[in-house]
Amino acid sequence: MNDSLRNSIAAGVGARDPAWEKVGTSPWASAWSLRAGSARYFVKIARHPTMLACEADGLQALAATNTVRVPRVIVSGVEGDDAWLVLEWLALGADPPAGALGASLARLHAATPPAGPRGERFGWHRDNWLGATPQVNAWSVDWGAFFRDCRLAPQLALAAGNGFTAIAKEGERLLAALPSLISAHEPKPSLLHGDLWSGNAATLASGGGVVFDPAVYVGDREADLAMTELFGGFGSAFRRAYEDVLPLDHGYARRFELYNLYHLLNHLNLFGAAYAARTRHTLASLLTGH
Repeated sequence: MNDSLRNSIAAGVGARDPAWEKVGTSPWASAWSLRAGSARYFVKIARHPTMLACEADGLQALAATNTVRVPRVIVSGVEGDDAWLVLEWLALGADPPAGALGASLARLHAATPPAGPRGERFGWHRDNWLGATPQVNAWSVDWGAFFRDCRLAPQLALAAGNGFTAIAKEGERLLAALPSLISAHEPKPSLLHGDLWSGNAATLASGGGVVFDPAVYVGDREADLAMTELFGGFGSAFRRAYEDVLPLDHGYARRFELYNLYHLLNHLNLFGAAYAARTRHTLASLLTGH
């Protein structure tokens, strides 16, 4: 991080004699601790100018529901080629996300979400990001059409461009079969975190759960819950607490594979062939019904 960027961020929070420490990195962003006297902040820096503005928008939308704990947005900005976001510093505990977070997530999903400008039920007021992948959020009245056109189809197009042509062809078959997989399901719209794997959720050192790094949109709540099962880390207490507040609809056990295919494709496109076998297996399962 250059001096100009450090100075802009410090000025944004009114910090004198700031102390910086790098605390994390990804292929598309870095994370820092900023100390200024007794205050401490979590700072993210990314190269894409809109990525962190979208994250701030999502955090503020989640916070506005008063259901689930998220880091408070302090300030954000752009300096040269770098976007930056300053968040409340939260002390995280060692325990995995548990019952308190499951209940909070259920209350989030039960809350009335925003709608589109003409009353559309699914989408968001802006496109945003899933990791480093642009996420299309065009409003739609139909959940199946939204999931096909704004979730699976863009990822399959990326997969084809990245050389995973066999997966892309099987995916085209799945798009054609999608009505039979989802047409009988009419979900109530819910505001979603959108990228709810265990690395984006935690238990606070003081107790209670917290989520961060969202990719928000209004969709089927099952898409959030499905991702909590994709890579593990949440546990049975989380699921029981969720269902105590908001029981699952019939057929979830089949749909969760469909919803997680979106995230498997995204990992395939971001990180490569290590995710090819699991993506192919999920596609085959969905296409054959096994």
